[in-house]
Amino acid sequence: QNSLVYHATVFIMGLIFGSFFNMVIYRIPIILKRQWIQFSKEYLKEQGFETSGQANEQILNSAEKFTLSTPSSHCPKCNHKIKPWENIPIISYLFLKGKCSNCDSKISLRYPSVELLTGLLFLMISFQFAFGWESLIWLFFTSMIIVLSGIDIDHQLLPDPLVYILLWSGLVVSMAGFTIPLFDALTGALVGYLSLWSIFWWFKIISGKEGMGYGDFKLLAA
Repeated sequence: QNSLVYHATVFIMGLIFGSFFNMVIYRIPIILKRQWIQFSKEYLKEQGFETSGQANEQILNSAEKFTLSTPSSHCPKCNHKIKPWENIPIISYLFLKGKCSNCDSKISLRYPSVELLTGLLFLMISFQFAFGWESLIWLFFTSMIIVLSGIDIDHQLLPDPLVYILLWSGLVVSMAGFTIPLFDALTGALVGYLSLWSIFWWFKIISGKEGMGYGDFKLLAA
């Protein structure tokens, strides 16, 4: 009975976290792009270059503040503010029949899919590990992979801050003795990075083109 409660709790938490991951996947690239544009403008201004650009200004001024929590979730078509009962994982999507309650525009199937995927992956981990540090570590690892995969699919981008968190946390938990030996972890990180790095340069020398980004090296290292 306790085991059933544990599995059910982890699955429900996975659905909830999946809803949060949808928001992270959408907002992190926008936050980074705004930061890059702002840094570029400041640098170019220091160098005496003109920094005006309608597209860039629109991105910077599209919201007074844009973070993971601001502005609140809303429909991209009509700006209808999403109410709490409209944001229940899976259930709200089915209840609303996949449409905005205000303008009837379609809600992407991507949202409930990520929620369900996260719930199922969390459930699989709960069957593999009892509640404890080891299960929490793999839940964290899985969460990061889901977020990074979603961003990569949408933007062909693997943000360094997220990849480095995954890489360094993996080495730390290895050093603490929760996963594989530290030597194996360091070897894996090195081989993972250099394997794709070698393929990258081999492809570039042969074709003169870049076949992948550096984020792929870092993610495989992680």
